[in-house]
Amino acid sequence: MEIKTTTHLESQTYQDALAIRTTVFVNEQGVDPHLEVDANEDLCTYFVAYEAGLPIGTARLLPEDYGYHVQRVAVEKAYRHHGVGKALLEAMQKFAKEVQAPEIRLGAQVQALGFYKALGYTPTDKPEFMEAGIRHREMHIML
Repeated sequence: MEIKTTTHLESQTYQDALAIRTTVFVNEQGVDPHLEVDANEDLCTYFVAYEAGLPIGTARLLPEDYGYHVQRVAVEKAYRHHGVGKALLEAMQKFAKEVQAPEIRLGAQVQALGFYKALGYTPTDKPEFMEAGIRHREMHIML
């Protein structure tokens, strides 16, 4: 597996990230396409996992005053439970550590809490919230 990063919205890596997000969030989970692409697109660093040249997973990091916010974590259905999400999160943590960010936060879909807990993320005191019609819980990890 190879993980590529980009900040360029005209890059193929970004286009691959959008394609995965559309498949997972819009087509599978029913998220409104107008909510999926947002005003933060040009502020993020995008991570895309590839297997044999095919894009199979993606996530993005949005810079925040506390460090980074992980968003849009998505893995193609055929590659779930094969370590793709873990590899993406580990690559983002490495990236954040290299720039000495103190913390990473994310809004985990409630169904994915166990996945993030297994990677060392813990829930914050913020109560559960709805985003794009899906229940979420804020989690974080100190770097």
